[in-house]
Amino acid sequence: MKRLPTLQLVPGMVVADDVMNPSHQLILSRDTVLTDALIMKLDLYGVLTVHVKDEILALPDSQPAPTETSYFERVKQSPQFRSFKKVYDVEVDSFKGMINNVVEKNTRLDVKELLSRSLMMVTDDRGHISILDMLHNMREYDDSTFAHCLNVGLICNVFARWLQLSEEEVEMATACGLLHDVGKLLVPRDIITKPGKLTDLEYYQVKKHSFEGYQLLMSQNIDRHICNAALMHHERCDGSGYPQGLKDNEIDRYAKIVAIADVYDAMTSARVYRAPICPFKVIGIFESEGLQRYDVAYVLCFLENIVDTYIQNGCRLSDGREGTIIFINKSKLSRPVVRCGNVYVNLAEEPDLCIEALL
Repeated sequence: MKRLPTLQLVPGMVVADDVMNPSHQLILSRDTVLTDALIMKLDLYGVLTVHVKDEILALPDSQPAPTETSYFERVKQSPQFRSFKKVYDVEVDSFKGMINNVVEKNTRLDVKELLSRSLMMVTDDRGHISILDMLHNMREYDDSTFAHCLNVGLICNVFARWLQLSEEEVEMATACGLLHDVGKLLVPRDIITKPGKLTDLEYYQVKKHSFEGYQLLMSQNIDRHICNAALMHHERCDGSGYPQGLKDNEIDRYAKIVAIADVYDAMTSARVYRAPICPFKVIGIFESEGLQRYDVAYVLCFLENIVDTYIQNGCRLSDGREGTIIFINKSKLSRPVVRCGNVYVNLAEEPDLCIEALL
């Protein structure tokens, strides 16, 4: 048996112990065989690590890892993406240096400089390609807290604009996303890399990363919303989160924004067994598992704007047919209407079909 970060799980692995959320509600039972959807569910619930058995089972419908879909391959080959990647690489290194100086040398954190460098990435002209689609392809940094924080900051920037917040509020949301996970850098390395099952004390230390980040940022005397985002980004509106089990209005509104961006970035991360995942699959997991856990107005705004960007986009259905997304079902965002030749397929009425990939 071994303990693995959720990011390293693959379909066919077998759960060795019951997986519980911080409120001691069962998420997955012992001996559950993991699928792609269940791994995304763990991301949604903020599970950082899972104890799994050494065996990996072949799933009945398992297939070789698919190559990248045509859509994301086109994004990756575009001039806009190549330009974005150059800037992104520089900014990850710059962000890493800045935060390491704060954590290791107790230097003063310059939030304005951090923001100005990050905002440059979203104000540059990227043509028709969205920041979220760019980030789908920036996945060689999957094990980096720094890259994850940068991703979440950029997603928060886009999300805050979708919420029609003021420019000042957009900048605040961006800063909250950039700094939400700094506490992970304070968790002892031997605990993060421990191969066996964590003791209760060690698991407590991992969960304490949100409080550690809060204390670090408070010592910097920066805006309370930024500190609260570090403390509360694992809180959930139904009270099932941590570290305090806060509910609804007890949670800072910027922390609610960060929570959605944080889990979306984790769920869309590439895995060792697959390329970037179709956003409609992620939205389906949100709809089935997450609407009660997040601020409904925020999460619906986020999901609706994501799906709206793919209207008139080509797609492939799970039965192999190819078509064009022509209409979004507001009551079932993950299941739009697709035109396949002269046939209109309303996925909201076809439970056995789904969008497999964007083309």
